[in-house]
Parts: sequence; structure tokens; C-alpha cells
Amino acid sequence: MKTFKPYTPNQIYLLPPNMNDWLPEGHLAPFIADVVDQLDMKLIYASYAEGGDRGQPPYHPAMMMKLLIYAYCTGKPSSRRIERATWEEVAYRVLSADQHPDHDSIAEFRKRHLKVLSDLFLQVLRLCQKAGLVKLGHVALDGTKVKAAASKHKAMSYERMGKAEAELEKEIEELLRRAEDADAEEDAKYGKGKRGDELPEELKRRESRLAKIRAAKAALEAEAKERAVSKAKEVREELKERKAKEKESGQKARGRTPVISDPKEATPDPKAQRNFTDPESRIMKDGASKGFEQAYNAQVAVDEESQVIVAAGVTQETNDKKQLIPMIKKVKENTRKLPEVVSADAGYFSEVNVTAKDLKTVDLYIPPDRQKHGEKQPTVRGRPPKDLSVADRMRRKLRTKAGQEVYRFRKAIVEPVFGQIKEARRFRRFSLRGLIKVEAEWTLVCLTHNLLKLFRSGWMPQEV
Repeated sequence: MKTFKPYTPNQIYLLPPNMNDWLPEGHLAPFIADVVDQLDMKLIYASYAEGGDRGQPPYHPAMMMKLLIYAYCTGKPSSRRIERATWEEVAYRVLSADQHPDHDSIAEFRKRHLKVLSDLFLQVLRLCQKAGLVKLGHVALDGTKVKAAASKHKAMSYERMGKAEAELEKEIEELLRRAEDADAEEDAKYGKGKRGDELPEELKRRESRLAKIRAAKAALEAEAKERAVSKAKEVREELKERKAKEKESGQKARGRTPVISDPKEATPDPKAQRNFTDPESRIMKDGASKGFEQAYNAQVAVDEESQVIVAAGVTQETNDKKQLIPMIKKVKENTRKLPEVVSADAGYFSEVNVTAKDLKTVDLYIPPDRQKHGEKQPTVRGRPPKDLSVADRMRRKLRTKAGQEVYRFRKAIVEPVFGQIKEARRFRRFSLRGLIKVEAEWTLVCLTHNLLKLFRSGWMPQEV
């Protein structure tokens, strides 16, 4: 009979095992544990000191942070999946030291320490810099649509809100009339001793829905007025520049003179929508699927050297035009210096962006026009004519041999990062709601992306 290796699943250990021996050498989990042990988490510990000693002792913050970071590294952002993994998966069991925090504790820990995540992102980015993974020679910018924790079917347009508001008001009036008739009939039959102050369930539902619709309408109207105020400010600046140019040249500027609209008269676009589940999310077109989703626009700035994310952010804007300057400023804040070269797609181009004084030392490569896939522009040489517009000057710059060489690397730098986040780690939908919380969660996603780059580079925590 064939002899097999011993198999005794019910064997009782005579001595307690070292759980770290359950993982192979070079595993990600011990690396995460070592890095977290080196991070400065005094802000997290301080939050517990403020709460006093009431109730059961909380789980250790270092253990919870290790679980959370490892979960985002391995594509398990769900608190319920993390809880289950502490029972079923060796790496999670090792990181938790065989403790099993429930999903409510995990979710609460994540929400409680959202503000600290930006500081931890910076600490990990500093480790990447020390490891030589960040050079800031060429940084590429891009955005991707990430689904919100809300269905697009829970959104309603401003136009539809007006109609629904009128319909609900009529329905509520009819229900109240019927209730009064029923009360009168019961009073006549039974007398006036019966209570009648409880609202019917049907009326409660309609009144709560009407309140939500009115709140959403008011929010859209407030946003329209804010945009109008911002637009009026931009027009004033444009008129000021226009007058200065006219005075300098002695000629009237070409084109229609911009008009300042009264912000008080601003109204929302009839098609402007607001979601009842996550009001701060927006309907956005997904560039990959070409479909419309309830989403946020997640931004990254990626360094060419090792695809480390050097700045991250989230916006409600559907396009990227207003994100270029803030993102490059974030790069400087995070790394203490501006990148030498920045490339971005046509969605980031505007005359204001490429002529910004704060970016005058940065060599920008941003096409004014979208290029079709596989389309090749003829190469140009020599000095550019002096009378070229800002857009034409950038077009010409990108058609030079040097410009084509720089810009062709943009996709290879930034787009694989979104592939790694969305495909390899399956992060396609936020778990939290609201712009502030969503931005913190995106920071955590980018933090773990950088940790994986650090891990795969062969860098060891004890070298710091």
C-alpha cells in the first residue's frame, strides 16, 4: 500500500505555535505590519485619550490599521469581508493576532480616523522618497470616475423635482381631506373621545418624501447661485484684463464683450440632478464604459520613476479642467518641490492653466485638442512664430520631436495605476458617502498603492 505523509487535522499542539511562521518568507502581511509599526500614529492614540476609560477597551489601533491597510492592498475594502477574513484567511489572522473585530468596529475605526489618513499618506510617500522611488522628473496627471455608494436611480432632476413637489402637495392635501372626513364620521359615530393625532403611514411617507425633494431643490438653487457668483468674479477679471490690453494696444479687443449676470437671478439647469442617497455625488460619464454613473472624479498625480502617486484628490466636477493647478500644488506640498515636467490629457487644457504664474517653472505638455487613437501628427522643427496663440503654441510644442517623446509616456505612467487599482485590487466603488469621506477613502487607496510599490521594490522597513 502506498505510504502518504501524516495527515491529522485534529492534532492538538503541545506547544503554542508562532503565528508568523504560518506565512511564507517575503509575504506582504509582515511587511505591512512592520511599516505600520514605524508610522507616527500619535494623532490616532490621542483621540482615545480624549474619550476616557468608559466601556470595554477598544481594539488596538495598530492592529486595526494593519487590517485596514492590508484589506485595501488586497482588494477587500468591505468591513464585513475583513471580519470574515480574520476567521478564514491566514494573513488576516496573523495581522489581528487571532482577534476578530466585528464589522461595526472596523467601519467605526475607519470613519473615526479619516482625517489622519492624509498624514499617513504623506508618511508613506516620504518612505517612497527615501527608497529612491520618487524623482519628480516627469509627473503625469489623470482622473477616473469611481462609483459612489449610491444608485443613479435615486437621483432626480431639478425639473422633475418641481413636478414631483406639486404632485405630492396635491396628494397630501387629498389625504388630509380624507382623514378629516374620516375623523368627522368617527366622531359622529363614536363621539370625540378617540385620539386622532397620529398621521396615517401613507401620509408620513409622502410628507417625508416632499421634505427631501424640497431640501434637494434648495440645495440645487444654492449651488446655482454659488456658481453664478464664481462666474461673475471670473467675468470681472476677464473684463479687467480686456481693458488693460485695449489700453496697451490702443485698439478695441476682438470678440463679444462678456456680460456679468446677477447671481440673485440664477436658477439651476432643468436637467441638474441631485441624489437622495449621496447628495454630494454626481451623474458622470465613465470614459471606459461610455455609460453614465453616480460617481466622483478621482484624481492622481503619478511619478514616472516607479508609478508612485505623489498627489491625490477627489472632485465633484465631471471634467478635469480645474484640477491641474490644485493637483500640481499638492505635489509641491507633499514632496516639497515642483516636478520638472507635467503631462496631462486634453481635459486639463485651458489658457489659464498653461499660463499660470505658479507653474512657470514647470514644463507643461497638455494638448488643447483630443487626439484619436493611433492618430499621428506631423513633426515640426525650428522656432515657433511670435504671433501664435497660447493654444497654437502648445499644439506646436507637442508636435516637435521632443514634445512627442515626452507626451507618449503619459499613458504609460498614469493609466496603469488606475488599472492596478480598479482591476487588480477591484476598487470600483466607494464604501463611504459625502465628498470629505470619499476623499479620505481615496487617500487610503492611494496610500496602499504606494505601499505595494514600496514592497515590490525590495525596500525593508528596518532600513529607515
